[in-house]
Amino acid sequence: MAIVETRRITKLFDRVRAVDGINLIAKEGEFLVLLGPSGCGKTTLMRLIAGLERPTSGDIVIDGDVVTELPPRARNIAMVFQSYALYPHLTVEKNISFPLRAVGMPRDAIRKKVAWAAQMFSIQGFLDRKPRQLSGGERQRVALARAVVREPVVFLLDEPLSNLDAKLRNSARDELKRFQRSLGTTTIYVTHDQAEAMGLGDRIAVLNQGRVRQIGTPHEIYGHPADIFAATFIGSPPMNMIEDGKTWIGFRPEAFLPKEVEPDGDNVDFAFRITRIEYLGAERLVYGLIDGRTPETRLISKIPTNIRTHIDAGHVYDFTVRRQDIARFEREGGKRVNGGAA
Repeated sequence: MAIVETRRITKLFDRVRAVDGINLIAKEGEFLVLLGPSGCGKTTLMRLIAGLERPTSGDIVIDGDVVTELPPRARNIAMVFQSYALYPHLTVEKNISFPLRAVGMPRDAIRKKVAWAAQMFSIQGFLDRKPRQLSGGERQRVALARAVVREPVVFLLDEPLSNLDAKLRNSARDELKRFQRSLGTTTIYVTHDQAEAMGLGDRIAVLNQGRVRQIGTPHEIYGHPADIFAATFIGSPPMNMIEDGKTWIGFRPEAFLPKEVEPDGDNVDFAFRITRIEYLGAERLVYGLIDGRTPETRLISKIPTNIRTHIDAGHVYDFTVRRQDIARFEREGGKRVNGGAA
């Protein structure tokens, strides 16, 4: 296990600041997720940590040692790519053992290590196959086994589940979390999938335009977003936002309910004109706008199916949100105002 630190790391491609002065620490044994939209700098940051890119300025520190000028092989890290990067002409066994053979490990030791890694990921029966003979999930396990077999101090995982279908991705997520917990290896994981980030991360670093906008536990990121970007990027559907004088106010769709459901308390009420309703099994997503407001302000309500209330599109209903569930953000810059509630 190791602590990974970036110190004011910056990467320019021509005049574009892909990574812009990021200070970040992945704690020992932590599962840290880098989350953000395409082009936010998360993969570039990981490649800088791996040594696949050289920073324009700043330093990378692993386990107390500055490794900025060291090549990838000298950093004792293992990286799993989105494409898995398996050698198509080699068997699974040779793919897994490749990094061990490259450093001249004895054959008996290699055999034992490969058997250990293959058993960990339940791929013992595939050792003689080629990658083309495997499913996406099986190839993902081979790539992880190849990373594990070196026993690195840091794992770097760049969207390793994105090529899997939704059902397999959920089960692979559970397996990945379990294996990381069992090994206790410091892990940095890149994704644009917020559900993946919330489900896997001990902490999440939310990135946009080359900068970290917020870092915290999934609960902190979701419940107390630091700015409008974090508030609207995290959550499905995203946080509702309303212009309110010199600030914005925001609240989660699940906190915005028909007044008959939450009639009492310190609430803020809205006349909500419903335009569309989606039935999603366990919940209804109710789309609409604040009646009579200019400019037009669209909101979303998420109502559990077990809450029995009759609403129809095309009608206006009284909806409400508890004042304690409302966050307030600066009009300029979008930062959360201390105290938060409206």
